[in-house]
Amino acid sequence: MDLLQLNNIAIKAALSAGKVIQKHRNNDVSVKKKEGGASYASQVVTEVDIACEKAILSHILPTCDQFGLAFLSEETKDDGSRFEEDFFWCIDPMDGTLAFINKQPGFSVSIALVAKDGTPYIGVVFDPSTNTLYHAIKGRGVFKNGSLLKIKHINDYLTYVTDRKLKDTIRSAEIERLLNENIEKFSLKGVKEIAGSGSVLNAIHVLENGPACMLKFPKKESGGGSIWDFAATACIYKELGLPATNFEGGRLDLNRKDGTFMNHEGVFYSNL
Repeated sequence: MDLLQLNNIAIKAALSAGKVIQKHRNNDVSVKKKEGGASYASQVVTEVDIACEKAILSHILPTCDQFGLAFLSEETKDDGSRFEEDFFWCIDPMDGTLAFINKQPGFSVSIALVAKDGTPYIGVVFDPSTNTLYHAIKGRGVFKNGSLLKIKHINDYLTYVTDRKLKDTIRSAEIERLLNENIEKFSLKGVKEIAGSGSVLNAIHVLENGPACMLKFPKKESGGGSIWDFAATACIYKELGLPATNFEGGRLDLNRKDGTFMNHEGVFYSNL
């Protein structure tokens, strides 16, 4: 299996979906509800999400036949093939649909190639708002718009990246305590917040605004993001030597047997 070839196909697929988003980003779109997690953001879907998935699959499905790959995509029912084949595509056609509906930046396209054991081998993220493409291949580094990505800590404060503002977040006092521990540990001058993007771009914001972190506590309610929200960025982080883990610091379960939601383990991404 040629990872470079598959990576190039994933890039073409992501850019194709990005063009769909860019075409409709200023339009009013009809919003439907689907089965999702406990949050409203996980329950909304638009015709643009569906069109993006169609664009991606036009590139991806031929590789499934050629290389014996399975696929898991947010807008298609999980058929369980990811447990049978050695690798599967993990696709979020448009992460951050709520931001897109509100005509705010924060949406992106995310495509990963994941091994049956949950190891990500390819991660591609495209931000249509800025025309920025990130991609990584296991063992080959991370690239931003074709150039090798090097992480720089540009701030003297800690950036807390979140989908929902801290004041509106459950267990906010506990999060604030954890943030303050890191401020003290790294001799930083305080906390600034970036809020409102989907999980994929939140992970990218952590990379670009270091020292920074994002986190989700484990919880009983369904949600906490799904496998496709984290697979591509987990590959990128691993190649950069940065943690993309569950809340306790363990390996993210990117091919869990009992569903796709990550609420059972939480997540922690950091660039500290």
